[in-house]
Amino acid sequence: MLHTNNPIIKHKAGLLNLAEELNNVSRACKVMGVSRDTFYRYQELVEEGGIDALIEKNRRTPNIKNRVDEETEKAVMAYAVEQPAHGQHRTSNELRK
Repeated sequence: MLHTNNPIIKHKAGLLNLAEELNNVSRACKVMGVSRDTFYRYQELVEEGGIDALIEKNRRTPNIKNRVDEETEKAVMAYAVEQPAHGQHRTSNELRK
């Protein structure tokens, strides 16, 4: 039986506990409204890394090409604070001047 106070993973731990109580993965998944594939993924995470492994990991890799240099970012932020009503196009035009 898995115990956690973390509200993010409480639902996932509840699914694993229900399957253990019922001794039936299919019924537990049907009651909780998740697929068996999801159940077995959760179970594998717990076996490999414990209950804390159920916390979502960010799988996205940052796209560095979308970043601007720090000086430009600071200028845009300062202008946006000074002129909050100006949109993106006007801000861009004003900063180019």
